[in-house]
Amino acid sequence: MTILCVRFQLPPMYEAALPGLLGLLEEFTPVVEALPPDGALADLRGAERYFGRDAVALAAVIRVRALARFGVDCVIGAGPGPMLARVALGDARPGAPCAAPAEPAAAAEFLAHRPVTALPGAGRATARTLGEYGLDTLGLVAAAPLPTLQRLIGAKAGRELRDRANGVDRGRVVPGAVERSLLAERPFDRDELDPGRHRAALLSAAGELGARLRALGKVCRALTLTVRYADRSATVRGRTLAEPTAHSAALTGTAYALYEALGLQRARVRALVLRAEGLGGAEHASHQLTFDPVDEKVRRIEEVADRARARFGPRAVIPGTLAA
Repeated sequence: MTILCVRFQLPPMYEAALPGLLGLLEEFTPVVEALPPDGALADLRGAERYFGRDAVALAAVIRVRALARFGVDCVIGAGPGPMLARVALGDARPGAPCAAPAEPAAAAEFLAHRPVTALPGAGRATARTLGEYGLDTLGLVAAAPLPTLQRLIGAKAGRELRDRANGVDRGRVVPGAVERSLLAERPFDRDELDPGRHRAALLSAAGELGARLRALGKVCRALTLTVRYADRSATVRGRTLAEPTAHSAALTGTAYALYEALGLQRARVRALVLRAEGLGGAEHASHQLTFDPVDEKVRRIEEVADRARARFGPRAVIPGTLAA
């Protein structure tokens, strides 16, 4: 086993602890990839040789250090590659890591009884399409003829899914991925039922993300909304933007759309977390020009507001809704 998938059991509204926990993993290996909001992948090939222990033994050390330094427990899956480590995580428990086998035939058997959605990246739509033809487990997908899968879900997707269902894991850990996202968290003083206050929190969070992206000269390609409830459960929804942007109005509109799509009815919300993902340089981003003078005016006002905030503080210019 060389790859660990770690999920930290962070309390609600404690997502800010993740960078410190990633630093803990980096004491063992520099090859650490963040899986926001509460996880990470770590490639321990060098660490196994250096410490003279296998990845499962090192997992126990990582758990003890996380508890001692941060008071945070974790569950850990191990595997020969990132995909199998993430699948193994589903069977892990605190203090009892789960390891996927490295031998291809054994890995395929390890996956066989699991649903299609157990594979990272295989969503409900793919599982629903395959399920209509009786392919509801990875064992059945692995045994299905390749042309059949390609007709159902596409040539490339069918080939990749069949390989992964057979235990073929070609993924790798990409270090530094934590820098590919920014988050803004809005906790409430009490469990909040009012949709108006939910929307105000989203407006504030989207404005903060937009300002931070513009200050860094970045744009984001996707937005993810996490809603944390009073019973400690959470709902996560994401959406790819029409174009990479750091424009606060566009981010706010997408955040509202994600929230409305949840159809919350009297939900007791404890916190809202908005995450900008897929960051890239603003100089390489394109913007669809329009004949709407209002859009250009809003963007110019945004530039002026950024300069005012830089000089007089973050609350120098805020939306009227938030000022009220």
